[in-house]
Amino acid sequence: MAMHAQIKAFLEDESGAATVDWVVGTAAAVGLGVAAVDTVESGVNTLAQNISDAIASKAVSNGDSEDGSGGDSG
Repeated sequence: MAMHAQIKAFLEDESGAATVDWVVGTAAAVGLGVAAVDTVESGVNTLAQNISDAIASKAVSNGDSEDGSGGDSG
């Protein structure tokens, strides 16, 4: 087979087209995922910090009443 015929046969062969489609599709999905994470990251970090601050500012009771009676009424 002549070189010209081999090149023509190579260019007309579509057996790897599905693989290329999957690679492009996967790359697009990964890119969208990265963009989505980048978009919501600062909001999620702010929300997490607000929750942490709210929890840290709460007083924790150990069950004792202020008068020393132990807090049990019965």
